[in-house]
Amino acid sequence: MPTAAAPEKVAAPPRSATPAVALADLRVGYGRREILHGLTATLSGQVIGLLGPNGAGKSTLISTLLGFLRPAAGTASVLGLDVAQVSRQARRQIGYMPENDAFIASMSAVSFVRLMGELAGLPAEAALERAHEALFYVGLGEARYRPVGGYSLGMKQLAKLAQAIVHGPRLLILDEPTNSLDPPARLRMLRLIREIRDTGACQIVLCSHLLRDVEETCDEVVILKHGRIVHHADLAADRAAAGRSAPMLDVELSGGEAATLAAAARARGCEVASASGSRLRLTLAQGMEAGALFRMAAECHLQVRRLSQGHDTLEDVFLRAMREDAVPEVRA
Repeated sequence: MPTAAAPEKVAAPPRSATPAVALADLRVGYGRREILHGLTATLSGQVIGLLGPNGAGKSTLISTLLGFLRPAAGTASVLGLDVAQVSRQARRQIGYMPENDAFIASMSAVSFVRLMGELAGLPAEAALERAHEALFYVGLGEARYRPVGGYSLGMKQLAKLAQAIVHGPRLLILDEPTNSLDPPARLRMLRLIREIRDTGACQIVLCSHLLRDVEETCDEVVILKHGRIVHHADLAADRAAAGRSAPMLDVELSGGEAATLAAAARARGCEVASASGSRLRLTLAQGMEAGALFRMAAECHLQVRRLSQGHDTLEDVFLRAMREDAVPEVRA
């Protein structure tokens, strides 16, 4: 676990190590209603982004990894431990920062974090020492004796992070850690997440609806939809290839409407991703060179001011995965 001092930089665990999470035809439900439908994936990234719209099954998956729900079929493993068979041992390896507050409001932060450390298996004296260290590390050292019920929203989020790391977990599950934070508090939380990531001390599962947060911190992403995995990939590979046979081009026009050039490009077989104002993003038709784009612009009495090769953002990937006709994508 990071301490009050700056964490020592160590090498991140190799991808060939025991995966943080392994799912094999995992099916989980409530009563007769199945929520997760045969999830299969091996998640080995240093920071794994878990995305999906409301009702996609993210919370159900987290509850299963924590041992709160038992699979109806298939398996879920955390750090090589089957959560259905050895849930207590698995939970000791996990730090969990819940989305909703779960404080005892009258307790001081140091007493609360100490309690959570003891519940995770630390002896009382060690739990108290680690509670002080964790609170100093997240920036609450001066406020650690104040009741958590009187904390601001940003301070409560930091206290939740402190209790999640107090016992030195090997896997840290963060559920909406920047939810409702103002910009300075959000930046502080993201800095702490990156700092924990860069120590290599533990792997992180980051569940968030803020795509920018995931893009800034994660190296692997899983997108759920209707209880199924619709995208699982390495973010760097997505940015480099984006599953396309031709590069995506970003076009800026000198005046004029991009929609006019977009219509001409579509008529020639190009795939237009977006057209707004004087900006256009498209993929040229098979065998077409960039010079054809300039000729199309001239025919439309438009002038290309800037042309550059673009890449899919995480938002592009997410929106493509959310299409009703999307085909599930998985990393090779």
